[in-house]
Amino acid sequence: MKKFFLSTAFIMALAVSVTSCRETKADDVDDVDDAMENAEDAIENAAEETGDAVEGAFEKTGEAIDNAVEETKEAGEAVEDAVDSVDDGN
Repeated sequence: MKKFFLSTAFIMALAVSVTSCRETKADDVDDVDDAMENAEDAIENAAEETGDAVEGAFEKTGEAIDNAVEETKEAGEAVEDAVDSVDDGN
């Protein structure tokens, strides 16, 4: 009789431990799925922010080029005026 109770207790303990392991694995899978979704969201956000930053940099570069072209034109005109002044003085 003693062996029967001990055997029953052992089998029940084994069944509980196996069941609890399965629940933990299921919880771990849910945690992994959540982590993957969070990582995916973070990657998408980073990609969007990078795209916005690149677009802003292109706009600023274009403006800087336009300003440089204008300044070069103005400098060229100033040189032409100086040359004309020198020619008129001779």
